[in-house]
Amino acid sequence: MRYEKGRKDASRQRIMDVATERFRSDGIAASGLAGIMSAAGLTNGAFYPHFPSKAALVRETLAAALKDQSNQTRDLLEAGGVSLGIDAYLSPEHRDNPGTGCASAALLPEIAREPAETRQVYTEHVLNLIRLVAAELLGDVGERENAAFGIFATLIGALELARAVDGAELSDRILAAGAAAAKELLAPRQNQPAEGKSS
Repeated sequence: MRYEKGRKDASRQRIMDVATERFRSDGIAASGLAGIMSAAGLTNGAFYPHFPSKAALVRETLAAALKDQSNQTRDLLEAGGVSLGIDAYLSPEHRDNPGTGCASAALLPEIAREPAETRQVYTEHVLNLIRLVAAELLGDVGERENAAFGIFATLIGALELARAVDGAELSDRILAAGAAAAKELLAPRQNQPAEGKSS
């Protein structure tokens, strides 16, 4: 049976939406195609006209999630700069909703085990995020990008740790400590741009 293009596109998007949420909340390995297709309201056989493999689905959902994150990051930077972005990232709301949150914090160990093609897609999108943040900092290109890498590493690590520990008080403390540490990486470059440079 043939379906009109709009219906096929809608089915494909539904699969991606469900997979994106499942991968981030349950993990890639724990998210089977049967469960994804059932949650999308489709049969297992309807998967392959849209994606050649689960690896292809992972790659495309990851790229889409990171593109959305770049857009959200850009909006936050325009609204209030890097400090606002740090606070939003290390918020209780973000911690408590991994299914709609940062793909990196939810999936990094599994992404590292994905095929090279998937890791290449991930790398390209992460570098785009780094450049977005680095553009808001002071210093030369290398200094700004290194600071952005440090900020991202601090944010992701703090969020993962805050999600892993038992107890809301400790988790909140980790979020606050992570935000303070990330802002320490930010502050010297914004408040003392000329330090160590010859006139």
